[in-house]
Amino acid sequence: MEILRIENLSFTYPKNDKKALDNVSFSIEEGDFVLVCGSSGSGKTTLLRTLKPEIAPYGEKNGKILFCGEELSSLNSLKTAGEIGFVSQQPEQQIVTDTVEEELSFGLCGICTDREKIRRRVGEVVGYFGIEGMLGKKTSELSGGQKQMLCLASVMAMNPRVLILDEPTSQLDPISAVEFIFALKRLNRDMGLTVIISEHRVEELFVAADKIAVFDSGCLISFGSPYSVGEYLASSPKAERASLMLPCATKIFRGTGGVGRAPLTVRDGREYINKNFKNGVCKKVVPGAQAHEKADVAVRLDKVCFKYGRERPYVLYDCSAEINRCEIFAVLGGNGSGKTTLLSIISGLEKPISGKVDILGKNINKYKGNSLYRGVLSALPQDPQELFIGESGREEIEQVCQDKEKAEAMARTLEIDGLLDRHPYDLSGGEQQRLALCEVLLTEPKILLLDEPTRSIDAFYKKVLAEKLRALKNDGVTVIMVTHDTEFAAEVADRCAMLFGGELTPGERPEEFFSENDFYTTQAARISRGSFENAVTPEQVIGLCQKNKAMEHERQNEKK
Repeated sequence: MEILRIENLSFTYPKNDKKALDNVSFSIEEGDFVLVCGSSGSGKTTLLRTLKPEIAPYGEKNGKILFCGEELSSLNSLKTAGEIGFVSQQPEQQIVTDTVEEELSFGLCGICTDREKIRRRVGEVVGYFGIEGMLGKKTSELSGGQKQMLCLASVMAMNPRVLILDEPTSQLDPISAVEFIFALKRLNRDMGLTVIISEHRVEELFVAADKIAVFDSGCLISFGSPYSVGEYLASSPKAERASLMLPCATKIFRGTGGVGRAPLTVRDGREYINKNFKNGVCKKVVPGAQAHEKADVAVRLDKVCFKYGRERPYVLYDCSAEINRCEIFAVLGGNGSGKTTLLSIISGLEKPISGKVDILGKNINKYKGNSLYRGVLSALPQDPQELFIGESGREEIEQVCQDKEKAEAMARTLEIDGLLDRHPYDLSGGEQQRLALCEVLLTEPKILLLDEPTRSIDAFYKKVLAEKLRALKNDGVTVIMVTHDTEFAAEVADRCAMLFGGELTPGERPEEFFSENDFYTTQAARISRGSFENAVTPEQVIGLCQKNKAMEHERQNEKK
């Protein structure tokens, strides 16, 4: 049974000539699990919000949206509020009450459910999602993963027929993200719930989905099964950018000249390598010399301790680290492990209870006034909106840099030059992230702190960001990056460390760090494990496969 039909849907935001959605048409059957993907600003969020009348964007809309055969705009608000659920990428903005129990009840109260039904429904979703331990807690005490699960449970308490999610895993660590996606698949399987989800982290979802919709510049360029969409992305010149989001197994298959149906999963990718390349003698990536191994230390932490309030537990305890000048240092760890707090300590926004912090060989307490932020250190916060105070993107970058040519050149590098006349809050999440990054880079710091820099950024712009960070490193900038994006860290970082139990593990090369991890690791490391020793990126796996293939040819020729 068809539950949603979109017919010739177009949408244009006020004071903008370019269509955010351009003549989009497709249909979704009841019980479908649909992944919506595409580059930043391609129209994904606009589409999802038009499917939820209560939060539909303001602008000019043409075309039809039919829900169970009826025009969506004509339906009773109580029906759409209850039957179409929505989970955003920022749980803090969706949570409206002080306690977990109140939050679970809030939506039910809004659709006039009687008190006994509310209690029963709350009890049911608490048991289903296994969140009994969260009851009685304040919502402000929850970790990012817990908040996102609470938002999901609160929406599901209203018993929707369609669940829409806009990048729900963008703030979650790898383990929490997998758990969240598993919860969605369970809802889809057990209840026949129709799920429509937009994501940039598509490795797990690409296989989980029944259908995939790929957007580019407001247009739907591909819609179908994961295999059919994968074939299109791998072969169509029009989808060159979008093809960067293909699963790692497919990239390896294409990069090694695989013939036939491309693998999508880690299991299938491992089987492909074992069958075709395992017998080669080249099993290990030989990394280049560690740059700046004996360089001066840019940031030194010496037994730093910190907690929020006297009665609260320590977030950092005896945390020590040395981060060299001219290196990219990635910090990974679970939600609530203290990664953002660590950056706040380094940037001087929080003061440690004990221990010492040195910045460029000078105690942080000796930087008086705003001297620390004048060409020494700059930080990109997790929420880019924290930086925005102007009425347009142009105002934002020009308040940071008086040199208009330099500001516009940086905007072109990050491909936001066409967005500068729009209000920052009218941009997509990925576009906001790039605008905030542009502001931070224009301050020309010696030390750059990045809190989840790839959040809401698609695969193409991750490549752009990686190139920019390498260029900054070559120009003498130290980059300290907190991230859940293991793939990006493996590609760009010089050293990686885990923050756990209030302490940082010793920094290691990505090849060492990710190849020895089981959960905080990359898809390439999982696929190549057992065949190769330390390949952690698709490029490294492809390189080893090609070397082994060449060696096998040499052996065959020698036998002849």
